[in-house]
Amino acid sequence: MSMSLRMRVPLRSLIKDMILVCPKSSDNQKKNEHETKQIIHSIKVGISLVLVSLLYLVDPLYEQVGENAMWAIMTVVVIFEFSAGATLGKGLNRGMGTILGGGLGCIAAVLVQNLDVVGNKVIIGASVFIFGTIGTYFRLVPSIKKRYDYGVMLFILTYNLVVVSGVRADQKVWEIACERFLTILMGFIICICVSLLIFPLWASDELHQSTVSRFQELANTIQGCLEEYINIDIEEENKCSASFGVCKSMLNSKSKDELLAIYAKWEPWHGNFGFSYPWEKYLKIGEVLREMAAIVLALGGSIQTSRSPKAFTSVNQTIQLKLCEAIASEVVWVLQELGDSMKQMRKCEADTHISEKLKAARTELSLVISMSNIAVFENIDALAIASFIFLLKEVVDKVEELTKETLLYDQILKKPWNSQRKKKKETVGTKLKSQSS
Repeated sequence: MSMSLRMRVPLRSLIKDMILVCPKSSDNQKKNEHETKQIIHSIKVGISLVLVSLLYLVDPLYEQVGENAMWAIMTVVVIFEFSAGATLGKGLNRGMGTILGGGLGCIAAVLVQNLDVVGNKVIIGASVFIFGTIGTYFRLVPSIKKRYDYGVMLFILTYNLVVVSGVRADQKVWEIACERFLTILMGFIICICVSLLIFPLWASDELHQSTVSRFQELANTIQGCLEEYINIDIEEENKCSASFGVCKSMLNSKSKDELLAIYAKWEPWHGNFGFSYPWEKYLKIGEVLREMAAIVLALGGSIQTSRSPKAFTSVNQTIQLKLCEAIASEVVWVLQELGDSMKQMRKCEADTHISEKLKAARTELSLVISMSNIAVFENIDALAIASFIFLLKEVVDKVEELTKETLLYDQILKKPWNSQRKKKKETVGTKLKSQSS
């Protein structure tokens, strides 16, 4: 055995171990971070409940709000969500629904006060039917259901509570509505202050980090495919299938990404994210990443069907193997570079190198395909090799599409609010330098 071959085997085994160990350690780290966030969220909910309970426990406060303090407690329990954006969005929805429903309910109750008993009940019943029907119809509209479903539901509920309770109440309807709205507002303010000021959990940060991490996860999986394809004598098939769990979970991430994008739009300016931040770009990048994950899963399937060394006996197939190794390495490098630039929210400085890498990968793919002759494939292993080659071509196509979407991310960095943020950082840096000098 030559010296180069002896060095090559440990190197491959080392790379393979890194691929198999790194995802596990990163998964444990993500799990610990998520558990920490869950504990923080639980403590914040407890703090909010204690603060809002003071409306009952402190006598001067209870004398002001009375039994309406229960509405503040209900508000805290209902609208306090995991992320700040979700809490803010749900709170604003509750506020808008309460104001509109309460306002229209008060108007309807005042208008029917001068009518007789029968006319009063008929008008109230008709208004309940009309607004309930219209509100329920709007809840079924997809564009409204995504962001304002809770607000429309609260509009229906508040309108019915105000207009119906006004029939039997001794107190004026508008006074009841104002008192309830003020206590709801107290609960909303407590939720927002606790959510935004005490270890805030941002949906925008979670969406950004999850999108960025998928670049590295896909790169690791493709590298694992490459190692599995080269080392066909591996017996630990369960490790190979375990490495594709990331791709399977990625395929089911669409609904979560859409929810995070909706919550992120409600969040105030913080960190690197300003107002009107184009979160749709993250959804487009995530869609391409999911399509790429599906192709990588198909690559894994082709590997599982070609685990016999007889598939690599010919000279042409050995050359194809080396070319596929080079192509996969270039794809992995491109994914890592794109993910790193997006993680640091900077312009991709290696965009020219990326185009050169993809161009070289396409040239090598053309050479591999020209060397393949499907007509002479006589066994399943050879067909699996052909399947691997054409699936690798699909991967390169998706990487090109992903590169276009990610390089358009540079336009986000040129937004006016982002340039102002950079100017502030530069100003602070110059001040610190002048003070130190």
